[in-house]
Amino acid sequence: MTDIEVFVGTLGALGPDGTPSGIFKHRISLPIELGPNGLAGDIQADRKAHGGPEKALCHFPAQHYGRLAAQFPALRNALAPGSLGENLSCSGWDETTVHIGDVFALGTCRLQVSQPRSPCWKIDHKLGVADVARHIAEQALMGWYYRVLEGGTITPEARLELIARNADPVSLARLWQAHRAHRPRAEELRAIAQTPGLAPIWRKKLLERQSWLEKLLGRGGGGG
Repeated sequence: MTDIEVFVGTLGALGPDGTPSGIFKHRISLPIELGPNGLAGDIQADRKAHGGPEKALCHFPAQHYGRLAAQFPALRNALAPGSLGENLSCSGWDETTVHIGDVFALGTCRLQVSQPRSPCWKIDHKLGVADVARHIAEQALMGWYYRVLEGGTITPEARLELIARNADPVSLARLWQAHRAHRPRAEELRAIAQTPGLAPIWRKKLLERQSWLEKLLGRGGGGG
């Protein structure tokens, strides 16, 4: 079991045009209510890209901040849990040890890993430094989202504990590698797309790319 920090946020202005964003989070004192769309009081501006049942909670591993600070030393004081807009942060879990469909207990609540987080321009604008999001994507430090299987109240004594995993698990790192590959194997995309618990939007994305690759190879395109 792992101690965890919890963060929520309201809207703030981001970038030169003042785009509304919910990336600005602050640590909260427990207890707090958790429902199917996330934590009480947590707000997202762009509901097409953030929030909703398939992205109810964003988790970013606390140990990644040390790696980011080593790559971007000017940001050392700015890089701390919560600063990349996550709702949950702890040490001990990362993209190599967390798998699509994993079910975690957080106190009496039940969370299921649904998809990786796709880092975007908002991270760079919040931190005021270019290429942080690109580095996160290249190094597979993206974090992940949960759907809420059972809501409730997260209390101060709540701990994050893995309670269920698929029989043929697919790690977030494996999914991300296939997603980022220039020419992944169509069979690998199909296998990952069939993983129980994967968010529908990612299943659709992987199957569409699989279909495209198979058509390309059918026309004589090379593998690799």
